[in-house]
Amino acid sequence: MTATGLFPARRAHLGIDLGSGTTRVVDRRGELLFDEPSVCCFRGDGTTPAIVAAGVEAHRFMAKVAKPLKIVHPLENGVLSDMAAARELLRFVRVKLGSLRMNRRPTPLIGVPADATQAERRALVTAALDAGFAPPVLAPEPLLAAIGLGLPVGEARGQLIVDCGAGITEAAVISLGGMCVSRSWRGGGQSLNRAIADHLHLSHRFQIGDHSAEQLKVDLSAAFEAGQPDREVRVRGSDLTAGLPRSLSLAASEFLDIWRRFNQRIAATVRAALAETSPELTHDVMDSGLHLAGGAAATGLLATVLAEQTGIAIHRPAEPSRSVAAGLGIVLD
Repeated sequence: MTATGLFPARRAHLGIDLGSGTTRVVDRRGELLFDEPSVCCFRGDGTTPAIVAAGVEAHRFMAKVAKPLKIVHPLENGVLSDMAAARELLRFVRVKLGSLRMNRRPTPLIGVPADATQAERRALVTAALDAGFAPPVLAPEPLLAAIGLGLPVGEARGQLIVDCGAGITEAAVISLGGMCVSRSWRGGGQSLNRAIADHLHLSHRFQIGDHSAEQLKVDLSAAFEAGQPDREVRVRGSDLTAGLPRSLSLAASEFLDIWRRFNQRIAATVRAALAETSPELTHDVMDSGLHLAGGAAATGLLATVLAEQTGIAIHRPAEPSRSVAAGLGIVLD
């Protein structure tokens, strides 16, 4: 069974990885057509606010707008949380792509969390239709990520994929083109950002924005991955006690407990999936290892924690954040 035979025969024109943090679009050749933040900026407080910007431009406005402008994230924890914003983001994608070479209503293949409810799936379909797309084909993101990593998902052999996204983390055991077991945690890289920002606020009366939290996470991840917990990290923000902007320098080790709790939460999700996996598939997983995907897969010490708690070899690709998009391109081919 090939990857292209796993989904409905109706041919899609493009693939959309609609993530909590980033939206990516690929064509049938696997070429990346769109890669921008999943965020919109609206004007107005009424029932029909007007879209001002989306994607990269709206991301530049974050933490810099005042009423009547407001920043909205269409997705939270991997699923739609704002229908209007999702519709406008998808419409922005369609217009920016020029309706995909004159096809006025292209059919998209869209990745969704494996545990998405029927209501969440219907909401996504409605948003796509309202944005001017033809009825979309929906596919589980862990399966797409596994395909993107080049795993033999169509074989009668268990493969363990752990897709660590910005808003949701999913662990799935795949065999014969289907997910035999899947478990999820509605949390991801954005949860770690919030935990970092909350620690600075509570422990140092220091406030930082989303951009600073993301950059600090990257710096901390590098320090922990290099085995240098005493490395100094610096962040800019607002001193709430003095009411003034300033820089704060701290040892990375101060955030180690936060880091451990985050990695332990992902490890617990993986263990829950393995606990319900049959002995035959578990044997396969022990042989093939655990395959990481998603942007948060690069979090420092995550691979080490997972290896310690599962006893399984960990495989992390060079660009884990592109796994779902790569899978979409392969399925479309």
